[in-house]
Amino acid sequence: MSGAVLFIKEDMKITSTQVEILVGSLNVCSLIGSLASGKTSDWIGRRYTIILAAATFLIGAILMGLAPSYSILLVGRLIAGIGVGYSLMIAPVYVAELSPTLTRGFLTSLPEVFINIGILLGYISNYALSGLPETLNWRLMLGLAAVPAVVVAIGVLTMPESPRWLVMRGRRDEARKVLIKTSETKEEAELRLKEIVEAASFSLGGASSSSAWQGEGVWKEMIFRPSRQLRRILIAAIGVNFFMQASGNDAVVYYSPEVFRDAGIANRRQQVGVTVIMGLAKTSFVLISAFYLDKFGRRPLLLLGSIGMALSLAGLGLGSKYLQYSDEKPIWAIVLCVVAVCSAVSFFSIGLGPITWVYSSEIFPMKFRAQGSSLAISVNRLVSGVVSMTFLSISREISFGGTFFALSAIMVVGTVFFYFFLPETKGKSLEEIGTLFEDRVENDQYKLLLS
Repeated sequence: MSGAVLFIKEDMKITSTQVEILVGSLNVCSLIGSLASGKTSDWIGRRYTIILAAATFLIGAILMGLAPSYSILLVGRLIAGIGVGYSLMIAPVYVAELSPTLTRGFLTSLPEVFINIGILLGYISNYALSGLPETLNWRLMLGLAAVPAVVVAIGVLTMPESPRWLVMRGRRDEARKVLIKTSETKEEAELRLKEIVEAASFSLGGASSSSAWQGEGVWKEMIFRPSRQLRRILIAAIGVNFFMQASGNDAVVYYSPEVFRDAGIANRRQQVGVTVIMGLAKTSFVLISAFYLDKFGRRPLLLLGSIGMALSLAGLGLGSKYLQYSDEKPIWAIVLCVVAVCSAVSFFSIGLGPITWVYSSEIFPMKFRAQGSSLAISVNRLVSGVVSMTFLSISREISFGGTFFALSAIMVVGTVFFYFFLPETKGKSLEEIGTLFEDRVENDQYKLLLS
């Protein structure tokens, strides 16, 4: 959308406020998909929820590509947003529930890896298509998003269901078959199945023996009478999702051409071209994070990423402020802004980008995993929508430099939060992670049950 919106604005003659609404509407509407995905995935399963997400996004992409007016374009964006909300919650949960403990961090970070690859491909296609007529180029930029949606929907049909969801529905034989396929040995599969069954019995109070369980009562317990353990988990999950979007990363990605134009890069094709460099940096560093998540753990990379973002955003604010009061637009200040943007998105890709999805999907107990992740990611989408729909307006009031200084301060607060509220989960099974948030007595009782 970042490249397409430059040409949509010219072709449809829309205002900056309409641009903010168009850009932010996807994130606000993804709140619907995020909230619905928890209950839906407990009801129809993880696989079919992914297919539902892909189908919804497909409809939105087609509408955007063919939109004859701003209103239809906005409707397509809203529908696509619902699909995005579904996918952002269900993809990491599905992968986390399917993955062995030792590789779960790497595998659960793959959705973020492919999000970044998709963003990079979007930047490249935007640059390649920017030379076409304005009435056509942005339609292709948006409409081509329908292709991966079809590929995902077809591909998921060949994949197994989550063994933990199968156990919760009383389908243990099917869960055993899936675990045998995803484990090194049959003995490992049986051990994983035993842990899942024990955890399900502990979490659901025996409800896992019946296929009738569809997530009843979870929202009421989670919101109105959470245990101390669940309250701590909710604080951690909601907090990391809040700071992920309060960092302003989505706004930087969406409005990067505007940021570069304010920095002194006037040519639209050059603005789109610089976003390709940004996309390359973003994708390269998320790969580094994915490969080292299970070696170094979640906390070190998350703290490194958030500190790096705070410094990068401060540097971007400094460069933007200097250019704001300079008539000559010196090259060093423009270079500083470009480097600072690339640095900010790179540190995001090391820390908050992949780790938010990994952490949110693995810390909830089995009973609350789908709907707890749904709640946390709904906060994520709400904050993303607010930031996206107000970024340009706030920047006009306090300048881009002032906005980036504010985002830098937010990341300092986020770093403190991560240090005190997010325990390390590396090397622990999903069934063990919940005990990190328990009081010591409850933790000992759970270990005794498993033994």
